[in-house]
Amino acid sequence: MKFLNVIAMAAVVLAGAANAQTMDHAAHMKMMAEAQRQAEVSKLGKDVMPFTLAATTHIFAKSETGGTQQVVAKITGDDVQIKLIRQHLRDIQEQFLKGDFSGPTHIHGQAMLGLAELKAAQPGQIAIEFRDIKDGAELTYTTTDAKMVTALHKWFDAQLSDHGKDAMEGHMHHEGMKMQ
Repeated sequence: MKFLNVIAMAAVVLAGAANAQTMDHAAHMKMMAEAQRQAEVSKLGKDVMPFTLAATTHIFAKSETGGTQQVVAKITGDDVQIKLIRQHLRDIQEQFLKGDFSGPTHIHGQAMLGLAELKAAQPGQIAIEFRDIKDGAELTYTTTDAKMVTALHKWFDAQLSDHGKDAMEGHMHHEGMKMQ
């Protein structure tokens, strides 16, 4: 009987090791797919974004009424990147207010989460404000429509995933909604 217990215990240990190996392989494959997707997004981004993606950080902070998207130069005082960031975000604001989401569509694809809902927004349904910030610029998206807030949050999450190391989640303060 002890021999059967030893055999059973060995089988459990081996099964656990095999399962761990499978999980490691699955995690590795997921990581490889994400890296490939991020490389593709970076390549397509060059067609739309005039600044160097690797020289900037995209920061997305959700709020109860939408959220804020910042793009900042990684090197403080990089005047070339800062100028390009500011011009790009001004252009994006103008395009989005007209319902033109061709830039994100080109970079992230038609199936990007939240994008279909944003494209379907009625004029004035989402307010978009531009502001220069230290080393870059920001766009603040505001709406009273809960479905649009959800779409913006999905859209932010998709960009966080697609931009990988060049993006990060931000946090909003309550006083004046300033980003950290």
